[in-house]
Amino acid sequence: MTKQHDLTGRRAFLVGSTALGTAGLAGCMGLIGSDDDDEDDENVFNQIGSGRSGRGQPGGTPMSELPDLEGELHIYSGRNEFLVGTLISSLEDQYDDFVVEGPRYADSSYLANQIAEAGAGTNADVFFTVDSAALGEVASEGMSRSLSDDVLEMVPEEFRTDEWVGTSGRIRTIPYNSSAFSESDMPTSISDYADFEGDLGWAPSYGSCQSFVTAMRILEGEEATREWLQSVVDNGITGYNNEMAVCQAVADGEIDAGFTNHYYIQRVLEGSPDAPIETVFTEGDAGATFDVAGATVIENTDNAELAENFVRHLLSAEVQEFFAVETFEYPLIPEAEPVGELPSVDDLNVPDIDPSELSDLQPTLDLMRSIDGISI
Repeated sequence: MTKQHDLTGRRAFLVGSTALGTAGLAGCMGLIGSDDDDEDDENVFNQIGSGRSGRGQPGGTPMSELPDLEGELHIYSGRNEFLVGTLISSLEDQYDDFVVEGPRYADSSYLANQIAEAGAGTNADVFFTVDSAALGEVASEGMSRSLSDDVLEMVPEEFRTDEWVGTSGRIRTIPYNSSAFSESDMPTSISDYADFEGDLGWAPSYGSCQSFVTAMRILEGEEATREWLQSVVDNGITGYNNEMAVCQAVADGEIDAGFTNHYYIQRVLEGSPDAPIETVFTEGDAGATFDVAGATVIENTDNAELAENFVRHLLSAEVQEFFAVETFEYPLIPEAEPVGELPSVDDLNVPDIDPSELSDLQPTLDLMRSIDGISI
């Protein structure tokens, strides 16, 4: 049976974890302001290109070359306020005539459903969210406007459709405790983890984990995925409420390895650089699925120009650098690089799967719920 840990949500965990500490919460560039910061320091863009954390001026299109943001914008955000609230407020600070109403923060699937149900009555101008599944859901309901070619062409074609564009990315990884295992001990095929000798952990109720299982179902078929899920459950995999908690458990020696997005490992190491946690990538299978956070302009918006300009800003040099150094995600413009000893996007051995296919989530939920020991 799956062991379940009654842990707090990601934001509460981050705030309360002494292992991460205040410096870890601030991020490697100290971008999140505190009560002691003056107003200038609270604008994250004042820190970009300052040489902090050994990074110079970011590549890409600077905000100075983009149209100013002017007017009032309603943003529905499936991204956690803890991660992107400072980014949005800094964009407001950057432009005197720009105001964000809200933003409205909630689970990405919930917001996607709200937009679809409201139809023409929604007040959302932009949907900015954590996964391509939710973006695909909104687009499939006819609620997304086609984006201009110059916006789409800011990122490689595999990270966009006509209706939405990826703004940052993450790859599935296997964090492991380096005091218990060496890199050569760790399988590079996700199927081999069905019989892994160590203690594993995961967060099956977490959207990213469900997208990973969706990728496996698409690539390997439902029956093979069922067998894999049943095997890891039978072997006693431990369930957590979120993937940050999985990585912290790996670093603490509570479990030996887990299934998470790559950036949670970087966040643990930011707070505890000597923590015995490292990562291994699987090769060409669902365990190396690359998914994107992104944004779409809502079809019925009265502020289409402003909404699209906001999306342009999410792909600016400064904001892409923010995603790299603050949320530890992969920036998606070709000129930007991730933080940490990570392979470039081009060097990743990811499966051949269209990110929009990950929106087919319901069969995955039905499958996971059919297996005793999986709680979602």
